Amino acid sequence: MSFGSKIIEARKEKGMSQEALAKALKATPTTIGRYERDEVKPSIEVAAKIAKVLSVSLDYLTENSAVNPLKNKTLLERFNSITKLEDKDREHILITLDALIRDAKARSAYGV
Repeated sequence: MSFGSKIIEARKEKGMSQEALAKALKATPTTIGRYERDEVKPSIEVAAKIAKVLSVSLDYLTENSAVNPLKNKTLLERFNSITKLEDKDREHILITLDALIRDAKARSAYGV
C-alpha cells in the first residue's frame, strides 16, 4: 500500500473526512487530497502529525508494512502497561521479550 492509501484507510477507519483531517492539521482539504493521491509527500513533521491524528504509527505510514501495529488492542494495552513501569522492571521485560522473539524467529527459520 502506498503512503496515500494508508492515509485514506486510516482516515476512513477513524470516520474522518478530508476536511476534518485538514482542520486537525491546520491544512487545506486540497493538500490532504494531494497526499492521498500520492502527488506530494509531506515533511516528516507533517507526516508525524498525520500519524498522531489518525492514531497510527509513523512507521506504518512510511514503511511497506500493510499492517498497522496499533490496531491490535491487546498488544497496545500491553505496550502501554510496560511503558508505565519503572525503568528496571521495563528493562527486564524487554530483555525477556527480545529473547522470546529471537527464539520464535529461530524456530521459524529452522522449521521447528
